[in-house]
Amino acid sequence: MTRQLLFVQGGGENAHDEWDSKLVANLEQELGPDYEIRYPRMPDEDNPEFARWSAALHKELDKLDRGAILVGHSIGATILVHSLAAEPPKQSPAGIFLVSMPFIGEGGWPSEDIKPEPDLGAKLPAQSPVYLYQGDADEIVPAGHVDLIAKAIPQAAVRKLPGRDHQLNNDMSEVAADIRELIGRKPQRE
Repeated sequence: MTRQLLFVQGGGENAHDEWDSKLVANLEQELGPDYEIRYPRMPDEDNPEFARWSAALHKELDKLDRGAILVGHSIGATILVHSLAAEPPKQSPAGIFLVSMPFIGEGGWPSEDIKPEPDLGAKLPAQSPVYLYQGDADEIVPAGHVDLIAKAIPQAAVRKLPGRDHQLNNDMSEVAADIRELIGRKPQRE
């Protein structure tokens, strides 16, 4: 039986096809055939708007089985986690994996679209472990954002990756290893 994984793309012109598709391809290679990766195109990807992306995400979340894996990249990770906090999914995810996620709030990026949530972790599904990945050579999201996110989501496991850029150099091996380890501890259908 395959495990479902929803990958939420980052924002920007052609992000789905030219950038994040490489992350998805590497994740597929790393995880193998036991995982069904869903990679929907977010609406108006070059102008990520919380309300539109959140609505699209909740439609995708409603299609997932209990125990699916959620992976978000960049602003897609930010919108994913804030969407989960605002409206928990019907089925609890097995884990939430956030890659190169910008922090919204003091010390991070300002936003008129996304409300800062200092206690974000308390609003996430309690039984879903959270993992954060940040490269120290990220040219888009400053490396210090991961520390701000870790304060807002104190239960998160933090992976600081030396020499890795915003796309983690298109190497999702640490993410895949954490997914395999997590799933090895959980039954397929909960």
